[in-house]
Amino acid sequence: MEKFATVDYIIFVIYFFVVAGYGYWIYRKKTAAQNTSKDYFLAEGSLTWWAIGASLIASNISAEQFIGMSGNGFEVGIAVAAYEIIAAVALIIVAVWFIPVYLKNKIFTMPQFLNNRYNETTSLIMAVFWLFLYVFVNLTSILYLGAIAISSLAGGGDTFHLIMVALAVFAVIITLGGMRVIGFTDVIQVVVLIIGGIATTYVALTLVSEHFGFGKDVLAGFNALMTDAPEHFNMIVEKPGPGATQEEINKYLMLPGIGMYLAGIWIVNLNYWGCNQYITQRALGADLNTARKGILFAGFLKLFMPIIVMLPGIAAYVLYKNGALQEEMAPGGVFHADNAYSAILGYLPNGMKGLALAALTAAIVAGLAGKANSIATIFTLDIYKKYMNKEASEGKMVWIGKLTIIVSILIAVLFTWNDTLGIGGAGGFTFIQKYTGFISPGVFAMFLLGMFWKRTTGAAAIAGLITGFVLSVFFNEFAVNVFGPETWIYTAYTNRFGVYEIPFQICMGLAFAFTILVMVGISLFGPKVNPKAFELDRKMFKVEPSILVMIVITLLLVTAIYVRFW
Repeated sequence: MEKFATVDYIIFVIYFFVVAGYGYWIYRKKTAAQNTSKDYFLAEGSLTWWAIGASLIASNISAEQFIGMSGNGFEVGIAVAAYEIIAAVALIIVAVWFIPVYLKNKIFTMPQFLNNRYNETTSLIMAVFWLFLYVFVNLTSILYLGAIAISSLAGGGDTFHLIMVALAVFAVIITLGGMRVIGFTDVIQVVVLIIGGIATTYVALTLVSEHFGFGKDVLAGFNALMTDAPEHFNMIVEKPGPGATQEEINKYLMLPGIGMYLAGIWIVNLNYWGCNQYITQRALGADLNTARKGILFAGFLKLFMPIIVMLPGIAAYVLYKNGALQEEMAPGGVFHADNAYSAILGYLPNGMKGLALAALTAAIVAGLAGKANSIATIFTLDIYKKYMNKEASEGKMVWIGKLTIIVSILIAVLFTWNDTLGIGGAGGFTFIQKYTGFISPGVFAMFLLGMFWKRTTGAAAIAGLITGFVLSVFFNEFAVNVFGPETWIYTAYTNRFGVYEIPFQICMGLAFAFTILVMVGISLFGPKVNPKAFELDRKMFKVEPSILVMIVITLLLVTAIYVRFW
């Protein structure tokens, strides 16, 4: 791959100064108002609905999406877009039913929710867990994948560590300004991300079009993809039959057809978008109407994310299948799916490489900044203020938050420097799913029953957290050895290593279902209405006509996608 030309560096430098300059302007403009901790961590009352929506997307789309989802597009096709499409529906659920509960009860952090609804023990356990997860899993994987991707785009060489440090410093600069600066700079980040992503998709489709002799025609390129790889344009992966190939089984294990729509994909999305400090924090400082519009705007944008992160992967598959991209193969003549996106980037003309670099950097820095701010929020409000310095002033809490940001980023750099955690071996996307997926069923069960069933007890919450984790491990690692590969609740298949495996999404659904049963069973021995239950009324869940229109448009788009590509 050729290195950057002068115009590429100019474009990137312009991007850097625009984001940094705008962030500094926002910081100086509102600096007097940032004396309170809630304003610093939540940008209380100052983020517009479009800033909330853009910030949600900027924080969500990072290197693992560009690299991991593009790689999944190479292997499976548009079925992987289900994560993005169902996310749009999940965001409707969060906007209509979850956010009103948080805002009415003045919830600012997820551990605070657990403390107010259940007990201090549950809150402390999850606060510590989330801190470790965000620092040692999310920050490290984003840094590692981001540095690898940009280093590859820059032509490789010994640039990995330099790029990693530069990304970390850029993220710190943005994050120290607080949630207001993050929120409004994320608007620029999303614009750059989308423009750069569309440019890459355009190049990918024109490459396919040219390879098949149609000239530089984007529509012809897309039609060539559908004609040459029709199996990559099915939203539902069929259940493997007796004569299925290993490749077909591998696809099903990743995305288990209709089954995943009845199980794990809802747990993944609702837990991520509705019970996750890193995400909900953007909306917790706004009024209900603004928060709802922002969340629904993010859902609308999610529907377009597969175009910029998945289509290049399918294009790389078709090109490789037809004899192109041979120079991108690893030793031994194998093309790794995770190289699909960078392989397409290599064909970008001068100028567009700089734009692609800016888009990747925007995604990475926004992800790092959002995670670091959430780490600072949880540590400052749920640990430092409660257990270390109950009399801390607002100014002291803001100072502790800034120090926490610097320390967390520094720890991530140290652990990523020589890939101490083995992210490269597992793959960044797999690494994140591995360490978050086991805990998701229990956490989501705690939040769901805690919000909407007044009888749920603190003992049931702790039992649910433990049960969800234990059952996730059991179904993923031991169920086949105990009950065999075929039962009435699951079917296991041999993976690429010849070992029987239950699809991960099915495991998650089973763990969640049994966790709910355990929590309900324990709560039935408690009072009919738990003293710490939240007060709910129907008025909380009513939506204004403008919000209803946004919901209907989103659902119509989702329906159209599934009707066309079922």
